Order: sequence, then structure tokens, then C-alpha cells
Amino acid sequence: MRLIIASGIALLAATSLAFADDDIMASRYGNTVIAKGPGVPEVHLYYNADHTFSGKVVGMTIQLKGTWELKADQVCSTYDPPPPGVTNPICSHLDPHKVGDSWTAGERNVTLVQGIQ
Repeated sequence: MRLIIASGIALLAATSLAFADDDIMASRYGNTVIAKGPGVPEVHLYYNADHTFSGKVVGMTIQLKGTWELKADQVCSTYDPPPPGVTNPICSHLDPHKVGDSWTAGERNVTLVQGIQ
């Protein structure tokens, strides 16, 4: 189960959003990144402009929080505390997306939805 949670979180970190002005993360602020996949729990992540994030693993008592930073073409997330099976930081390549977009990351379907859900 730890590996499943860790892989879901890593895939979420690999998602990204549309460029708004010069801030590639801007379309995440105030919105929810949702990842679902076969045999893995659904994960919701919420990014903030102050370089913090929070989230949850749906159906489990795991709450997520930490900080994020951009490094070249990657977003690096540091969990506090790390969920089971996660080693900090998790850095992943960014691809542009906007609210309403859906895409795949590995075997997971990822959607950026408006608001906190």
C-alpha cells in the first residue's frame, strides 16, 4: 500500500498547469489536482502561491502538506511529514495544463478542477 500511495503522490507531482503571466504554477492556486487510477487511492493536492501545498488521500486518514519549489523545468515537493513510502523531495518534470484539463500520468488519470475539492 505504501508503494501505491508513494507512486500516486509522485505522479501528482509530475503534473503541471498553464502558464499565467510568468508563474507556471498559477493555475494550481485555489484549485485541485485530482489523480485516480486502477488499484490506487485517489489523491487531491492544493498548491499555494506562498510555496506551500496540502492535500489528502481520499478514503484514508492521510493528510498531505509541505512545500514546493521550482528547479529549472521541474517542481520539487517536500512533504512534512512524508507519507508512508515517500522520500523527500519528489521532483518531476512540468507540462502545461489549465483548469478543466485532464491527462494521464503513468496509469493515473489526472484532472485540474476549479476550487478546493
